[in-house]
Amino acid sequence: MRRWILIGIFFFSSCIAVILLAALGVGELLSGAVPTAVNTLSIDLPVEPVEIPVYTDAHEAGSNVHGWLVHGVRGRGMVLLVHSLRSNRVEMLSRARFLNRQGYGALLIDLRAHGETPGERITFGIQEAEDVEAAIVWLRNTFPGERIGAIGVSLGAAAIVLAKNPPRLDAMVLESLHPTIDEAVDNRLRLHLGNFGPVFSPLLLWQLSFRLDVNPDELNPIDRIGNLSSPLLLISGTDDRHTTVAETERLFTAARQPKELWIVPGGGHFNMHTYAGREYENRILDFLDRYLPRRN
Repeated sequence: MRRWILIGIFFFSSCIAVILLAALGVGELLSGAVPTAVNTLSIDLPVEPVEIPVYTDAHEAGSNVHGWLVHGVRGRGMVLLVHSLRSNRVEMLSRARFLNRQGYGALLIDLRAHGETPGERITFGIQEAEDVEAAIVWLRNTFPGERIGAIGVSLGAAAIVLAKNPPRLDAMVLESLHPTIDEAVDNRLRLHLGNFGPVFSPLLLWQLSFRLDVNPDELNPIDRIGNLSSPLLLISGTDDRHTTVAETERLFTAARQPKELWIVPGGGHFNMHTYAGREYENRILDFLDRYLPRRN
């Protein structure tokens, strides 16, 4: 009998160890840096490499945000383009191309711990928000007569919303944005592990909080989106299993006017421009033309 008890204890302990190791592995996968030598790429759009200083609350210079500047027609406006999780500025090139064809300038950045911007960990928007704030300030100072818009996807959208100070934007487009970090983690665990997956959510959130030294409650865009006064276009897909339509609608309800919602039929958690093509371009341009009108 004692032998079977010992076997049971050993088996239970082994299962706990496996679960802990799995959670640690997933946490490392989610928050580990993804550096990429982006500037070595040859692209078909005239870009100017830029480095934008980021300052801390103590006004000390931190790491520079790396990016590409695309010049547009003077007075047409500038658009900040912010990529998704574990990606880099290359993801936003197709958007920069169609915007530039209409005269808009664009700034494509690598968020910290992505692409060529240094960083030890991905922080799911809370520290990346400093990169977005720095980029907006840089655009305001470099192009003082231009209206400024932004398009953020997933992590990029969270980085816009989670800024400590509501960003000074004339228009913003947020794509595939989760309302809370709990729901984001639950949905991803369910997607990869089935309905049993969310059981591991508290463990994963705990160890992510430990790695990042941040309270998970600080990572909830739905708590900050109501602070934004910029005109908003919120985009999500009917088939997005990372962020559901119901979650997107809650975000939309929490946001201020003026605001618009576009739920893309068949759209998932992927590059919405690639998926929706011309309709995406038309909707984005219609929105930006209204809130970033051309200046003479």
